[in-house]
Amino acid sequence: MISFFRRFFASKIGLPIVLAFLALMALAFAASDITGSTFGGVSGGDRLAVVGGEGIPISELPVAANAALDQVRAQNPTLTMPEFVAEGGLDEVIDQLIDRFAVGEYGRRYGLRAGENLVNSEILKIPAFQGVTGNFDEQTYLAALRSRNLSDATFRRDLQDGLLEQQLLRSAVAAPQLPEKIARQYAALVLEKRKGEIALIPSAAFAPAGNPSDAQLTAWYKDNRTQFIRPERRTLRFAVFGADTLKVNATPTAAEIAERYKRDAAKYAASEKRAVTSFVVPTQDAAKALAARIAGGASLEAVAREAGFTASSSEAREREAMAGATSFAFAQAAFKAAQGGVIEPAQGTLGWYVARVDRIERTPARSLAQATPEITEQLAGEKRVAAIADLVAEIEGEVDGGTALAEVAKAYGLKVETTPALLANGRAFGKPEVQIVPQLAPVLQTAFQMEESEPQLAEVVPGEQFVIFEVARVEEASAPPLAEVRDAAIAGWKRAQGAILAKQAAERILAKVRGGTPLAAAMAAENKPGFEREVIDLERRQLLAQQRGRIAPPLVLMFSMAEGTAKTLEAPRNIGWYIVDLEDISTLPLDQEGQMIAQTRQQLGQTLSEEYRSQATAAMRKELGVTRNDNAIAAVRRQLVGEQ
Repeated sequence: MISFFRRFFASKIGLPIVLAFLALMALAFAASDITGSTFGGVSGGDRLAVVGGEGIPISELPVAANAALDQVRAQNPTLTMPEFVAEGGLDEVIDQLIDRFAVGEYGRRYGLRAGENLVNSEILKIPAFQGVTGNFDEQTYLAALRSRNLSDATFRRDLQDGLLEQQLLRSAVAAPQLPEKIARQYAALVLEKRKGEIALIPSAAFAPAGNPSDAQLTAWYKDNRTQFIRPERRTLRFAVFGADTLKVNATPTAAEIAERYKRDAAKYAASEKRAVTSFVVPTQDAAKALAARIAGGASLEAVAREAGFTASSSEAREREAMAGATSFAFAQAAFKAAQGGVIEPAQGTLGWYVARVDRIERTPARSLAQATPEITEQLAGEKRVAAIADLVAEIEGEVDGGTALAEVAKAYGLKVETTPALLANGRAFGKPEVQIVPQLAPVLQTAFQMEESEPQLAEVVPGEQFVIFEVARVEEASAPPLAEVRDAAIAGWKRAQGAILAKQAAERILAKVRGGTPLAAAMAAENKPGFEREVIDLERRQLLAQQRGRIAPPLVLMFSMAEGTAKTLEAPRNIGWYIVDLEDISTLPLDQEGQMIAQTRQQLGQTLSEEYRSQATAAMRKELGVTRNDNAIAAVRRQLVGEQ
């Protein structure tokens, strides 16, 4: 699609934002216990909202917002809280909290309950609360709650609400069936084809040539600081070490070598292996007769084939291994025969073996002196692994005990390095060409969650490579001083001023198009450079396939307009204004699209469940009554974006 559509995606998460609270911990109410006291109004600043006479503590909102931001950061690590709030994320969090509380209150009002035993059973099922044995561990449970700023009472209250929601809504939303007639209507939309034009009237074409005054720029920057927010940066100090850098004494002594030689005496004793070719017959008489023919000079393979059997060859085996694969009697007989000779028939599980010794491999015994090089290498490897494990445990003890990274590095001869300021995705801030050492990649997520001056040890390659790291400096997400981004701010101010004139130009062009003037002619009449225009001739299914769910707003508008209409649409970040002119709508016949109708019915059936759930929740909120504390919400909003 045309290049200016892509500029929409300069936005970090776009609108509308869809928050998926996938983990129960992210959904849990946070910060303080619910006291159960009644609160009839929202004049107090300690309530987010009042639902059916019960208040939701405002303290839950910032923690829930941070939990939601963590969820979104799984796809966009550099997203900041101000950007999250600006894109509508906080509003989604508020709705989630109120809905969750409303459903629970509604269930309790009509006598539903989730008892303590049921809540306990749910807690026991959560994998995050299981210890190393795979069973529920109380300390793991409490640590997980502390990491989310949750109390046990608060978490249990949220679990109760979730269980009540299941009781209320599960049957209402279970496997709804979308009528086929409705499915056909939606399937027809997929086959819909639209023709028209989309133009961009860029702000840059109308931007003033001169720079703003200091007062103008300062005032504009104050109102638009969120456009310049720099994501959180962290500078790490680290030391990489491993088996190749730690100095350990892994040379075995003569006594250790002798002890190992004694322990593995069977390994170094003389040994013999034999490879045989054999086949099995049902009776002893048949086996003896066939063996006699082979001993007389006939080929074992030919004799077996003539008798209707198949001969098979085995690899060379020691006596015990051969006995396990065949029988003890056969192994005894095989190790008595000469190489190339016929083995005395012996009975096995499936019958009587007729066999020939193909090859004998004899390994002479090895003396201590002869085995010493092999034993030395083996022991040295074992001792080195053990010594490194002990040394790593020792270093980890030092780190856990609070010893500074510099002191640990000095004591063990490690080299301490410092990264540039890093973003959560591992890139160096302002230096895209700089690559961090690969050993830091596995620990970045931890590094962006830990406090400063808290060194940690992590295993990079199991048993081979390790890294000690600490956060040397944290630079919170914030807008920089104007002086640091003055040129970018001036460009932003010019776009903003140009956007005002671009809107006026777009309205003039729109009026002409609605009056019958072709879009190209109306644009040309403005006599401005930089205007862009694209002819659109697309089926909806082509659009969905090409854009993969990330459809630019002008195209969304075009596929929602009435035929023969034209509209304007503001582009994000003062880029300019779009003009969308829809000329024709046509729909391909559905007669040959039975599979598409079936798919549409199935897919929209899933959406129908969510719609039923949404409608049921809305009805509960209406019956209970919801009053939001807008002043308290505004205060939290300002706090989250750093305005107070």
